[in-house]
Amino acid sequence: MRAIQMSEYGGPEVLALVELPVPEPGPAEVLVRVTRAGLNFADTHRRTNSYLAKDELPLVPGSEVAGVREDTGERVVALLGSGGYAEYAVAPGALTFPIPDGVCDGTALALVLQGLTAWHLYRTSARVAGGESVVVHAAAGGVGSLAVQLGKPLGAGRVIATASTQAKRDLALELGADAAVDGAAEGLTERLVEANLGEPVDVVFEMAGGAVFDASLEALAPFGRLVTYGIASGENNTLRSGSLMRYSRAVVGFWFAHCLGRPAMIDDALADLFERVRRDELRVVTGPAYPLDQAAQAQSDLAARRTTGKVTLDPTA
Repeated sequence: MRAIQMSEYGGPEVLALVELPVPEPGPAEVLVRVTRAGLNFADTHRRTNSYLAKDELPLVPGSEVAGVREDTGERVVALLGSGGYAEYAVAPGALTFPIPDGVCDGTALALVLQGLTAWHLYRTSARVAGGESVVVHAAAGGVGSLAVQLGKPLGAGRVIATASTQAKRDLALELGADAAVDGAAEGLTERLVEANLGEPVDVVFEMAGGAVFDASLEALAPFGRLVTYGIASGENNTLRSGSLMRYSRAVVGFWFAHCLGRPAMIDDALADLFERVRRDELRVVTGPAYPLDQAAQAQSDLAARRTTGKVTLDPTA
């Protein structure tokens, strides 16, 4: 089978197209013929060995796939530790889910990782209370575009989006944001407060790190929560306990890997997301589907924020 494999860490050029044997599923695993593989920002961190969990080389990246179960012929979407950038992938049976009729691969892939992340940002990490203001950074991206739409249904009051271009800010407004501002770090605190009608904000979903993290923290109201679920900038932050105490602010970390192995955190939430799509209450923004041999370009475009919505690889192309 064709697959993308890394034999060293580094830039996009380390993503090489190779021929590998079709993997053999073990006990409680299934073999999936991949029709779409999802790309995530975490993939770029794994490529440079800067991810939270360390990998061993050689590595076929990719943590989610949509395709067909080889044993049953059923269309499924699956979460896996690695191996998604390939024509075939092995996935745990407990993390393989049927794709409802009428749902395309890109939508299923967006919901199983980005959608569940957005859902848990509201419900599990921030525990958003009725009417609270919520800031969604990178609002035109995979998680952000879904988090904007889930805001009002999950109890948020004013939803404030940030994005790097006017076109992306316009998309966030179209998806239901009450306001959309430039997400650049300089002047961000002031823009967020202004967008919240002059008041500090209650909740921020933050995935950039560095100066954006600091500016977002400064925009929080007393008892406000900043949920950090990514470090796209590669810049870690240092917190001072006295500052958190002085302003009664909280910082909460979220890593989706901790939901795995906990069916109660996945099954009902994913069913809820699929049902919202079925009722046309949730619009998944599907981005470009790159041929498998263009994985390097896909990761480069994703890292440079040249994409919108859920980005995928097409192993059949």
